Formats: sequence, structure tokens, C-alpha cells
Amino acid sequence: MFKKKKRISELKEGEIIDDIFVVKLKRDFKPYVKGFSFRLFLSDASGQSLEYVYWGDRNEAEVKALFDKVSEDKVIHITGSVGRYRRALQISANNRNLFEVLKEDEFDPQDFILPPNRDVDIMFKELLSAVNSIKNKDIKNLLQNIFNDPEISKRMKKHPGGIEIHHNRYGGLLEHTLEILRYCLLSEEFFKLNKDYLIAGSLLHDIGKLEELSMGTRIKGTRQGQLLGHIVLGISFLSKRMETLKTPKLIQEKILHIITSHHGLLEYGSPKEPMFPEALAVHLADMMSSKLSEMQTFIEKVKGNTENDFAYYVRGRKNIFLD
Repeated sequence: MFKKKKRISELKEGEIIDDIFVVKLKRDFKPYVKGFSFRLFLSDASGQSLEYVYWGDRNEAEVKALFDKVSEDKVIHITGSVGRYRRALQISANNRNLFEVLKEDEFDPQDFILPPNRDVDIMFKELLSAVNSIKNKDIKNLLQNIFNDPEISKRMKKHPGGIEIHHNRYGGLLEHTLEILRYCLLSEEFFKLNKDYLIAGSLLHDIGKLEELSMGTRIKGTRQGQLLGHIVLGISFLSKRMETLKTPKLIQEKILHIITSHHGLLEYGSPKEPMFPEALAVHLADMMSSKLSEMQTFIEKVKGNTENDFAYYVRGRKNIFLD
């Protein structure tokens, strides 16, 4: 059994590495002046990627056979040196370095996904407690039917909340869902909103991510997730459940609207903007949870790699204060 020694985020220029990584992409088998080369993009639990370049000799068949052995999501054991190319770290190797594709029983997949921040069984009990507190029998029946489903509960406990930006860890979706629930319950306290709709909207807003994302040696989007997105997948799933349970039409429409509008603005990919207070509360809670997690994740990634007080975050297009 091979164990991960150091995350990509911890690597330094000049290091000699002997470690295991997940293959994210493979590219460019081609000749160069001394032989044949190819590139891989590697990932691990840090959420970062690293380019690996193999500089082979003139034995085209041998280098091509090595290239053909590897595919996306495979785990490889390699040695090489960490250098810098175009301001980014890169692992460089040649035919004197080790390169082997590992079998599934030779590594622990959890070495490549961040662990949960909290115990997933405790978090799921919190979710069920919220479901049991619902007073409206039709809303309660819907949520019990969903979260008492053994397959859904199993997946909900381990599923990530995102690929890279926020809650990209085991149990991340459950953690994100409970954060939204807590924000929404505060809004109910301040503004006397309908608690049942807040609970339902919080717990169901990202239910489509169970189909949008997959998790093995890394977190990635499924084909239907790429084509349809979690809002559409969530609406489709819930519509079928509601029809089967004969959920009253007004309840169907209000819950589906919360799911449809939880991204808030049309430019954020929301088909509709929130049209009643509970829908707005779920959207704003979702923003709080995702944006704070996103900023914290960025700070954790860069804080140890700079002595500056600020770092520019490209995705958010702004400077982030690190102290």
C-alpha cells in the first residue's frame, strides 16, 4: 500500500520527489530534439494541479507504451525533480526516473480527497432532527421520504459540495447544507419567516449535486452535471418525488422556486430571481456559506507561500488580506 507523502501545495522548487498523484489530464505525446515526451496534469487533496513532463529517449514505442498505460483518474507513483516553468512549479522526469500506474488496492482513495471538517454521522443526525421539526405534514413527508432513503443518506454523508472552489471535501455537501440551514434559522428568528419552507429549501437546494458531481480518486463533474447543472437536476429529481407523493401543488411550486432561484441573480446562472422572503433567505445563506468558504480556502492555500499582506485572487478579481 502506497501512502501520499506530501501535497502539491507543500512542494518547493528544487525538491526531488518520490510520491503518488492522481492524473487529472494527459496531453501531447510528441517528438522533441532528444526523443519523445508527454505531459500530465496531476492533482491531490490540496485541490491544486501540477504539470508533469516526461522527457523520454528516442525509443518511440517504449515512451508511447508508457503514455498509453496511464489515463485520467489513475493514480501513479513517480520520481522526478521539481522545477519552475513559466512561473509555475513543474515536475520533470526522464527514463531514469520511476513511472508506474498503481492498481486500486495499492493506495487509499481518501489520500486524494480532503477529509470532513466534522463527523458526518453527527452532521446527518442534525439534518434529520431539522426534518423531524417540520410542522407541515406534506413538507415533512417529502423530506423524510428523501433523506430516509438509504442510498441518498449514504451519498449525502460523503458527497463533496464542489470540485475546487468551496466545500470540496468528503461530507462537504452536508456541511454546506447545514451552514445554510443555520443562517436561515437566524433569518426566521429575525423576520418571522415560514420555518418549514426555510428548512426544506436549505436541505434541498443542492440536492442535484448528488448527480452533478462524482468522487473517486478526485472530485469531478459527471456528464449530465456538465450538460444540465445541479439546479436542473435537482428540479427534475424533486418534481418526480413530489408527484409520486402527491405533494400539494402550492408546496411543490414554492419549494421548486426556492431551488430554481437559489443562485439569486440571472448572471449567476439562476433561472429565476427569488420572489418571496424564504427563497431570498436561502439564496443569501447560500452566498454566505459558499463565499466565506471560498475566501478561507484561498487564504489557506497562499498564506504559507508569501510574506505579503495581500494576495490577488483571480477568480474573484480582487486582493485578499491574508493577516
